[in-house]
Amino acid sequence: MDSRFPTLSWRAIAVFRRNLLVWRKLALPSLLGNLADPMIYLFGLGYGLGGLLPPIEGMPYIAFLAAGTVCASTMNAASFEALYSAFSRMNVQRTWEAIMNAPLLLDDVLAGECLWAAAKASLSGAAILAVIWALGYVAGPLALWALPAIFLTGLTFAALGLIITAISPSFDFFMYYFTLFITPMVLVCGVFFPVDQLPAFVQAIAAWLPLSHSVALIRPLIFGQLPAHPVLNVVVLSTVTCAAFWLAVVLARHRFLK
Repeated sequence: MDSRFPTLSWRAIAVFRRNLLVWRKLALPSLLGNLADPMIYLFGLGYGLGGLLPPIEGMPYIAFLAAGTVCASTMNAASFEALYSAFSRMNVQRTWEAIMNAPLLLDDVLAGECLWAAAKASLSGAAILAVIWALGYVAGPLALWALPAIFLTGLTFAALGLIITAISPSFDFFMYYFTLFITPMVLVCGVFFPVDQLPAFVQAIAAWLPLSHSVALIRPLIFGQLPAHPVLNVVVLSTVTCAAFWLAVVLARHRFLK
């Protein structure tokens, strides 16, 4: 606990496995919940609004929106798991304290939570990818490379969510995170429309946000194209993940030492 940096070990897998075993009891409603909401938006906006719009970047609007929905859904699933579910295990159920009575560190618990939230978010993103593939909006096998990009997106937003969990006094606090960070990001990072439709200063801000790099990485892969700057996108998402996880560990240590 004295280390300035997170102490990572394979013991985090035990935390991951514990969450997986609990989740299996509620797997079906959990999957339906993660899949139904984004699909309703996809079909509602894609067919309704899409019927009024010309093709975007050479593709029907519903296809453009479908790729963005994969990214946004992954982000939302990772955020909800790292915020509400992790906070419940930390503060309400006291599961984290119980786990630390075994030979596991707080760092292991956070690493397991981060991996679990990313895996659960990947399941949500992959399920939507499978649906849009069945609808004919996936161009080819290059889309399979979107799967590791979806997992990286899940890791990024799981780590960011754990920062808020570590400092949150209650569930109500999460509304600030969603209202001031998640919702604006969905609107300016190219999920619903191309970023170049926005004012220049908003484009400049959006370029720094992790969801922009997730969209820039995943959307071309779904349509059988190589991303314009894949190395930059992966480096940004990886850097945000590492920095956010490090900060989450520091803040969680401070909370548990009080």
